[in-house]
Amino acid sequence: MKKFLTAAILAFTITSAHAADIVNAAIDAGNFKTLVTALKAADLVDTLKGPGPFTVFAPTDEAFAKIPKAKLDALLKDKAQLTKVLTYHVVAGKVMAMDVKPGKVKTLEGESITITDKNGVLKVNNAKILKTDIVTDNGVIHAIDTVLMPK
Repeated sequence: MKKFLTAAILAFTITSAHAADIVNAAIDAGNFKTLVTALKAADLVDTLKGPGPFTVFAPTDEAFAKIPKAKLDALLKDKAQLTKVLTYHVVAGKVMAMDVKPGKVKTLEGESITITDKNGVLKVNNAKILKTDIVTDNGVIHAIDTVLMPK
């Protein structure tokens, strides 16, 4: 019985240490600081901490750095537009890289993004997928090199 309890506590500890929602995983990754700031400004943190599952095509800090500072600052202050941009990066469901199929996929924003695979290079619209399958408790993150802008 003592061995069972020790094993159960150890398993729970390991599972808890691994457990992270999309927002916490983005924070832990360290290269999504601007995205996390934007999620807070748009009041989307609770949504992406929710049950999901979600697939997030997450722009890195370097992706956000491609946007001129004045334009990015204005976007961060415009909650409605910021929400539209951020939800354009999110797809319902947990789609791992091996399950990604080229074609159009509807985002939470309502418009579709286009996924292409050219010689093993996955892209979402014009953004290259840099890192795939950052697994979270409520979905998956795929890091991208460009901020996607809805029409």
